[in-house]
Amino acid sequence: MPSTYFSVHKRELKNYCTGTRNTISSMSKLASLQIQFHKINTLVPSTLVPIPKPMHNGSRHIARLSLLCISWLIAIQCNLRFTYADQVVLLDTTREATLEWTRYPYGPQAQTPGWVEESFTDFVKDINWRSYVVCDVAYHNVNNWLWSPFIDRGPANRLYIEIQFTIRDCSLFPGNALSCKETFSLLFYEFDAATREPPPWQTDSYRLIARIAAGEGRFNQNSDVDINTEVKSIAVNKKGVYFAFRDQGACISVLAVKVYYITCPAVTENFAHFNETPTGKEITIIEKQNGTCVENAEPYEPPTYLCKGDGKWTILTGGCRCKVGYEPNDVNKTCTECPVGTFKSPEVRKCTPCPPNSNSSKTGSPFCKCLPGYYRHPRDGRHMPCYSPPAAPTNLTLLFVDQTSAIISWSAPARNESQLVEGQLHSYRSDIVYKIRCSMCNANVMFNPSTDTFNETKITLTNLDPVTTYTVQIHATNGISYLIDSSLHSNETTANNEISFANASTASNPLDLNEIKTEHAEIIFTTESALLSTVFNLRILAITSKDADLEWDKPLQNDAPLEFYEVRWFPKLELDSINKTALNTKDTKAHIEGLMESTDYGFQVRCKTINGFGSYSNMIYAQTLQSVSSVYDDSVQIRFIAGAIVTGVLFLVIFIVATVYFMRSKHQDELDKKSTNHLPLPMDYASNEGLVVTYINSMDTTPIVKTLHSNVTTPLFGNSRSYVDPHTYEDPNQAIREFAREIDANYITIEAIIGGGEFGDVCRGRLKIPPNFVQDIDVAIKTLKPGSSEKARCDFLTEASIMGQFDHPNVIYLQGVVTRSNPVMIITEYMENGSLDTFLRVNDGKFQTLQLIVMLRGIASGMSYLSDMNYVHRDLAARNVLVNAQLICKIADFGLSREIENASDAYTTRGGKIPVRWTAPEAIAFRKFTSASDVWSYGVVLWEVMSYGERPYWNWSNQDVIKSIEKGYRLPAPMDCPEALYQLMLDCWQKQRTHRPTFASIVSTLDNLARQPQSLLTTRNSPETDGAHILDTQRGQNIFISTDLWLENIKMSRYCQHFKEANLVNAQQISRLTAQQLSDMGITLVGHQKKILHQARQLDTII
Repeated sequence: MPSTYFSVHKRELKNYCTGTRNTISSMSKLASLQIQFHKINTLVPSTLVPIPKPMHNGSRHIARLSLLCISWLIAIQCNLRFTYADQVVLLDTTREATLEWTRYPYGPQAQTPGWVEESFTDFVKDINWRSYVVCDVAYHNVNNWLWSPFIDRGPANRLYIEIQFTIRDCSLFPGNALSCKETFSLLFYEFDAATREPPPWQTDSYRLIARIAAGEGRFNQNSDVDINTEVKSIAVNKKGVYFAFRDQGACISVLAVKVYYITCPAVTENFAHFNETPTGKEITIIEKQNGTCVENAEPYEPPTYLCKGDGKWTILTGGCRCKVGYEPNDVNKTCTECPVGTFKSPEVRKCTPCPPNSNSSKTGSPFCKCLPGYYRHPRDGRHMPCYSPPAAPTNLTLLFVDQTSAIISWSAPARNESQLVEGQLHSYRSDIVYKIRCSMCNANVMFNPSTDTFNETKITLTNLDPVTTYTVQIHATNGISYLIDSSLHSNETTANNEISFANASTASNPLDLNEIKTEHAEIIFTTESALLSTVFNLRILAITSKDADLEWDKPLQNDAPLEFYEVRWFPKLELDSINKTALNTKDTKAHIEGLMESTDYGFQVRCKTINGFGSYSNMIYAQTLQSVSSVYDDSVQIRFIAGAIVTGVLFLVIFIVATVYFMRSKHQDELDKKSTNHLPLPMDYASNEGLVVTYINSMDTTPIVKTLHSNVTTPLFGNSRSYVDPHTYEDPNQAIREFAREIDANYITIEAIIGGGEFGDVCRGRLKIPPNFVQDIDVAIKTLKPGSSEKARCDFLTEASIMGQFDHPNVIYLQGVVTRSNPVMIITEYMENGSLDTFLRVNDGKFQTLQLIVMLRGIASGMSYLSDMNYVHRDLAARNVLVNAQLICKIADFGLSREIENASDAYTTRGGKIPVRWTAPEAIAFRKFTSASDVWSYGVVLWEVMSYGERPYWNWSNQDVIKSIEKGYRLPAPMDCPEALYQLMLDCWQKQRTHRPTFASIVSTLDNLARQPQSLLTTRNSPETDGAHILDTQRGQNIFISTDLWLENIKMSRYCQHFKEANLVNAQQISRLTAQQLSDMGITLVGHQKKILHQARQLDTII
């Protein structure tokens, strides 16, 4: 049965819609429209797309035609372009009254019916679409083409086509179908202009987008119509595109076609507007869009927004800010003009009420003008108040006056309520200074303070003339006084009383005080009558680098008996200290001591009578010498005696040196007879004689001398020398030359590699010592890896530059460096027992408490020495303390520029890595390293020594350590630790660094404990102390996971099998252990029993 369709004449429909656009009554015209029904005969036995037959009910006709009318109006109104959120529609067949697309084949000569335009209507879903159908399954070699109209792509880079279609199942055509298929092809052809001629349809001209199948959407007689939707996309480059549908034997209804492109919608962000932006040619391409500032805004950084392929904005950079005088509206993204009485400057974000003593008379003001009589300094922000110049000083008083001097004092200027800022007295300008003007003062008068301006409220005038009347004015000025004057003077004052920087610059030029419009107070006084006692003819007899001899003549006339002469002197460049150094004498000569070398000094003398002081003599100047010998040979006899003494001393020294040399040579020969072969050398150093170095610059360096008790050598510098940071030197080699001896390659022999470091190997070797280089001593040799960077070389030598400045029995000693040959080496004294922590673990429980205190005292003494030199170690730990054969502990590892070697013990901050377990809280939080933070670290070292090298805070994480210390937790007392030592630990761990003891006091405390052994008998075996808080139960339970792990954490994993055989599997059982149980289990070593029981008691306390 043929399908039934209807159509409406487009012109009549358009006229109807135009007439009914604004009134409903005109819908009655629908009755006069002729609806023509066309029957299309096809081979299809039933309707391809079922359409309800025309209804004779007028209301339904009206509704149906109204839908078509609305579609027409929208199409005309929008000019075939519709925007839905982030889609711009270029073609939508559901909104068109007729299509009239190009088809092939078409017309009477066509061999197949081809594509046919029809209407698809579903009143339930309110659908009335124009569509194309084809169903030439009864023909051979079907090749039906359907072309869309030319689609101008506009700004689009990628087009999307959405197709809604139906396909009939081939099973509906048994026996009749000759070429039935269930797919069709979608193709496109890009073109730079529309053409009236049909576009080419050859396969080579069109590019295939996809071959489209119905999927689950095929339908038959027993199924409902399933509408399939397929969306495809293509990248476009030319002006526009044709889409083509190619049928090769399917039964298809193309119900709707929509062509669109995706855009990122227009948005306003950061007060910048970004236009609608099409996505890129590919989904993965991001389009950059530049924004434009909203009205009354300006960019602070060019605003850009990135448009992703899915139509969403991402990564906003830059933006705009409201101009001065406008405040931002964050909701509407607009800039609103500031009302009268407010302002908005670059320093503030919102419109702000005018500061005190200012006002704005119009909207949109960028600043508030100062009220008359008030001014704003150019360096003050626009939000700062305006101030007035200060009033005159008050309470001007003459404190003292005599013949040649006077002292004047005053109070600060009075401040009235008009100068208050928001009623707060502290809001006055605080930069008030004073200037003095003296009308009768000549060039000889001196003022103290002597600067042009000063903020003190007292001044001393000297070298005044007797019986003279002086008028002194004290002027008060502040930061705006000179600027106001310079502006008035140049006739460039601004209307708003704001002083520009251009005018302000002139204030730095000297101004005549008479021209400055400042308030002042005035005082008039007269000096006392002069005494006739005046010293004359002051002269210098002799001057050396530190001494001077003066002489003068007595006064010509005396108004009273002389009591004494007063001599004063001062450096010529330090006039403020003119009255700080003086002496009294009754003679007419004086010997002055304690002068500085190469310095110009001024000298004056005056006399004192019962009536007072006379005037000072004229000033004379002289310069001390650089170095002057003060040896005076009084006689030949004295020279003979001195020569004899020197000669005797020289002979005695030569005899002692010869004797010592003979004895040591004999002892060395005996050792050589007993010595064995050297250990095998590494390949790098293997040779017949070993790698040797020789000393250079022997004339200007102190020879290395072996001491009787250790390898400590003579110091490079005096004890008074302070630590100098090598990093302050631009050339690290200069620091090396200044602080370390250079050893050349003749007298060092490397015997064995004993370890490795960050920079290279650490070796044991022998160093031949001067003067005859026969005897040698053990040394440790650090080498720099071949091929190391220049930075590594500088860091390597920096440690030597630091170490070379120290000379103390408890600080590792630097013998010298090798920098002029490869490999570069640092030579230090050799410490036989290695690092302190390893040494203690190997010798667990073998030392008495007094021995440990002696070792701790040595560490504290070395740190006290470093602290006195203003050196902060920052990484004091047992691993950085070395022990020699005599059990003397020495501070080592001064490589501050290196990273912490054990990453698990380091906590990384913005300033680098920090060894958390040894570092004070303020150093972790604020990187504030001081001697007090080294004292905290010393407390941890003290804990390490008393626990025989146990790891502080055991297996806790660094974060747990930091949080616990902040909550007040401190390490518990080690096993059998004396109460006094644990109290010293707690003192070192005071939270306030000012409450911690100094290293000098720690040395004193340890000395007292060593002198009173009975004070060490009281031990602290329980971890519960006033200063050490145990962690909560939950953390305590987390510490014990299994018996094996617990034993491993306390370094007793060798007894895991013993605990398993005794069936000790949980924390409660272990916490109740006794010494008898351990003996029964086969754990008989007393030291190990004590350690296990101590840890078990801690576990019992925690759980």
